[in-house]
Amino acid sequence: MTLHAIIAEDEPILAATLAHALQRLWPELTIAATCPHGVAAVEKALALRPDVLFLDIKMPGKTGLEAAEELAELWDGDKPFPQIVFVTAYDEYAVDAFDREAADYVLKPVTDARLARTVERLKARLSAKAPGGGLEDLLGQMRALMPALAGAPAAAPERLTVIRAAVGNQVKMIPIGDVVYFEALDKYVNVVTQDSEALIRTSLKELLPQLDDKVFWQVHRGTIVNATCVLSAVKDEAGKLALHMRGRSEKVRVSPLYAHLFRQM
Repeated sequence: MTLHAIIAEDEPILAATLAHALQRLWPELTIAATCPHGVAAVEKALALRPDVLFLDIKMPGKTGLEAAEELAELWDGDKPFPQIVFVTAYDEYAVDAFDREAADYVLKPVTDARLARTVERLKARLSAKAPGGGLEDLLGQMRALMPALAGAPAAAPERLTVIRAAVGNQVKMIPIGDVVYFEALDKYVNVVTQDSEALIRTSLKELLPQLDDKVFWQVHRGTIVNATCVLSAVKDEAGKLALHMRGRSEKVRVSPLYAHLFRQM
């Protein structure tokens, strides 16, 4: 059986080096595409359905973690979710985190010795005799890796108590407890309450540290919900999870990366 891989790496020389090393160490593996950023990696992976996906952690437009998360949301059909190998230039602290969680990785600059171990691990996971390392494993590894890859936390910002949001030519003062959920919209965040919506010029990444994480939960790369406003979490026929929110008719999608937040206690 022919196996296919996609490499997502924004540095062409490193992408070529990795491809050539894989050709030496794993001749049966075909490099189906090389992508310069995470957005292209998602598009190519959905179109080509590779067996293995090498994702650089830091890429323009979309990081490797973000690309893997989006693929987890969009992947469907009979083809198994691809094995993910994260490519990183992080120091030994981050590498230790990968090893502890048994996630595959390639440390820049790529060495044949390290890549050979990854190849053997991938072969074992892809063989019929050693299934595993699928989507659920990947999601667990990503959840564990995110804090380590973020580095040392900065000083905690002051918690928000009021949101100052634009509504027409006015600035509306919204008590934080009235917010049902926050939704990313390009360069803005939509602040949704039970009876209104308003925009703030910030990003979810900037907003999240200012929120109480016991109350406000990230459930998608573009959504943070007020957990006290979640009425129920329901799966559709495709297994996708969505939330019914207090006072709102629309459903809020939950990424597979955050589905564990709504498992029965």
